[in-house]
Amino acid sequence: QVQLVESGGGLVQAGGSLRLSCAASGRTFSGHDIGWFRQAPGKEREFVSTIRSGGFTYYQDSVKGRFTVSRDNTRNMVYLQMNSLKPEDTAVYYCAARRGSGLLDIRATYDYWGQGTQVTVSS
Repeated sequence: QVQLVESGGGLVQAGGSLRLSCAASGRTFSGHDIGWFRQAPGKEREFVSTIRSGGFTYYQDSVKGRFTVSRDNTRNMVYLQMNSLKPEDTAVYYCAARRGSGLLDIRATYDYWGQGTQVTVSS
């Protein structure tokens, strides 16, 4: 069992930065892939980024070069550094964990989810 809690969301102007944190419980955290997804009002939840248990990272095309995902297994933490934010980045951001295989950008492959944190980017 893994429990996830996101934090770090807020209101920022376009071009600004935020760092989201995902705190995880559970002894096997280091063995999990951790993904970030987001859901804007009226839209489907979409993949943003994943950091695999081995440290490899993957990003949605629209955030490449602006977002950076990292993890600290000693603290059971995953971070999403978001720079050059745009109004279209406005959404609730969720972190999710999985130990299975399958496509990294598919929600159904993730077993555990946090409650989400709101990110609002004003123009």
